[in-house]
Amino acid sequence: MITGMRSSRRPDRAAALGRLTDRAGEHITAGTGWNVFSYLIAGMLCYGGIGWLISHFTHISLFFPIGMLVGLAISVGWIIYRYGRPFEQGNPPKGDDR
Repeated sequence: MITGMRSSRRPDRAAALGRLTDRAGEHITAGTGWNVFSYLIAGMLCYGGIGWLISHFTHISLFFPIGMLVGLAISVGWIIYRYGRPFEQGNPPKGDDR
């Protein structure tokens, strides 16, 4: 059976890359970037909307941009908490794999 060169030369490293998981045990996929992007947009929309409602009733227009910035800061904090943890990647490389 013919396999890819990288997997046939370094099967232990290919196996380690196949099991990347975050701290919650979920696999890291190509959709993780979209999840991060959606957290940023959702935080700005939610807290910007709350700021807009407050500014609409109090006639102080500064609450809308403050709400958007607060939402962005909360989203970045959540992203760092959720995805900023080290991954379980198996054993570190040895020898010429560095």
